[in-house]
Formats: sequence, C-alpha cells, structure tokens
Amino acid sequence: MLKTLTVSLNERSYPITIGENTLNSFEYFKLKSGQRVLIATNETIAPLYLSALTAMLEKNGIKVDNVIVPDGEQYKTMETWNTILSTLLKNNHTRNTVLIALGGGVIGDVAGFAAACYQRGIKFIQVPTTLLSQVDSSVGGKTAINHPLGKNMIGAFYQPQSVVINLNCLKTLPQRELSAGLAEVIKYGIILDPDFFSWLENNIDALLALEPQAMSYCIYHCCKLKAEVVAADETEQDMRAILNLGHTYGHAIEAELGYGNWLHGEAVAVGMVMATQAAKLLGHFSNSDIERIKSLLLKAKLPISKPQQMTAQAYIPHMLRDKKVLSGKLRLVLPTKIGHVEVVDNVSQDLVLESIELTR
Repeated sequence: MLKTLTVSLNERSYPITIGENTLNSFEYFKLKSGQRVLIATNETIAPLYLSALTAMLEKNGIKVDNVIVPDGEQYKTMETWNTILSTLLKNNHTRNTVLIALGGGVIGDVAGFAAACYQRGIKFIQVPTTLLSQVDSSVGGKTAINHPLGKNMIGAFYQPQSVVINLNCLKTLPQRELSAGLAEVIKYGIILDPDFFSWLENNIDALLALEPQAMSYCIYHCCKLKAEVVAADETEQDMRAILNLGHTYGHAIEAELGYGNWLHGEAVAVGMVMATQAAKLLGHFSNSDIERIKSLLLKAKLPISKPQQMTAQAYIPHMLRDKKVLSGKLRLVLPTKIGHVEVVDNVSQDLVLESIELTR
C-alpha cells in the first residue's frame, strides 16, 4: 500500500511517502551515509519509535543524536524551541546537520522552527506520528511556537526535505487523538472536495477502526489536496488561507482555555460549526449542510458545541490577533456549500458573537 506524492515548489519540492513500514526504509529519508542527524521527539513517542529509527539510521552510516522534550500543546513554547537549539549547539552540529521531527504536530512545528533558525537554516525531515500531523501539519512548511496571547504567532514558512508517514504509528494513538486528527480530515472535504466528504460519511467507521486501506487512501488524499494548495500559495498570501476553516474560532478556544485542555482538532471541529453558523447568518450556507457536517463530526467522536466555561465575548480579543486580520477587521474562512469556501472580509463582531451563541 505504499503511496508517494510530491509537494511541487520548484527547488524546494519534496516527497511525501505513506506506508506501513516506512520507518525501516532509509531511502525515504533522502539522507546520505556520513551525515549527522538530530532526532527531536517527545516523552510519549521516544519509548515507542526512537530506538528503531536510530538503529536504522546508524545501520546506514548516519551519526545520530537525540533530544527528548515534554509532550503536549502546552510545551509548544520558546523554552522547548530553545532546548532543541541548545542540543544542536552542545553537540557541535553544523549547517550540514539534518533535524528529524519524530512526533505529532507540536514536535513538527517546534523542530521545524528550530531548523529554520539554527545557523540561519538547516535541513529537516518530518516523521509525523499522529493522524492530525500526517494529514495536515507535517505538509506545507508552516513551523511555529505558541505565545500566551496567541497560537502559532512566532514562526516561519520553512519546507522539509521529505515527509515520511508510517501508518503503523496510528496503532499507538489514543482514541481522542485519532478523533482530533479526523477534524482536519473532515475540513478537507468541506473546503475542497464534496465527493471526499461523502466518502467520509460512508467510511468514518473504517477510519476509526484504523482499517489500513481506508486510512491509506484518506491520508494520501488529504496530503494531495494540501500539496496542491501549498504549491499554488506557499506563504498564504491568497488561497492557502482556506485551509484555516474553523481555525480562527478554534485557536481562540485553545488560547483562552489553556493550550492542551482542548486538543487542536477538537477546537477546530467546534470552530468549523461556528463558521457554518456565520455563513448561514450571511445567507451563504444551508441548514441541511450544517446538519451533515455536525452529524459527521459526531460520528468521528468530536465536539460540536462551544465550551460552556467560555463566553462569546472572550473569543473576540483572540480572533482580532488572528493572522488573517487586516486593518483591525475580522476575516473568516466561511463555506458556501460543502466543497467550497470563501475568505470573507469585514465580518462584524456582532455576527461573530451570534455565530458562537448558536453553536450550543
């Protein structure tokens, strides 16, 4: 079931390899014998995959160091970023070193940002181990750390040299994390592909059961859709913003309630429902499509109601710090139908507040 595709960015193009035993295959990493590598991973992933990956690389003539950091969104910080940089420095790594991010979206984002900064840029490889990182955050070169006032506010666009996806990693993923990843999967159907959305309606149980053929197709299709968007708009000047459906609301939930209390995918799921309500209020979206989306999110074991401990007004300061804001005006990615979204300028705060209140 090995699948491959390419993110086409001229001299920065790179392959994505998807399979069940990819961590055993040196060829997918695009390394050369004699190179030095630093593997950045976390305390959850290290006991599962670090030894096997290190052994495979050393067998092929790679000198390997590692750095293990705490696990969780609350550790997507400058301190963790600095720990990775300090390890590179203490071990005398040079511009020829390759940094491997072994873990979920947090590790991928922080390690990628460290790679972008160390000696003004070293190569790095994404080895995503969660569904969310496999279908979304490992592809496209967005790297960042969080700030208490906003998610992903400090970072860089910096592409990896390869993405190596191992389907077997999903077998060790907790159910809640699997569902969180499905939020990003469902997002692709809403924004770009109505047929894929229908396929998800018919195959969500197979994905929850980690059925290999369904999961392989799902991850490949999501990566293909994202690769096409990234190739058209690498640094989010225009259409790449559509990938942020639900994220403006969702990031507000994460920041207000404390990073890690709601998983990113959980917050995005509720954020997408809020976005559909905003679209409906503008007369752009049907109630029947809202119900289809809510039904699929529920089948994926995701929340569809706003967190009760958070007032609607509490969203606004966070949303006004969103990277899509222009001249102090809110801009939201809103659906017009399943399979198509638009970036809407000058969305009023009153409409935003109403869309939040409706999501209950």
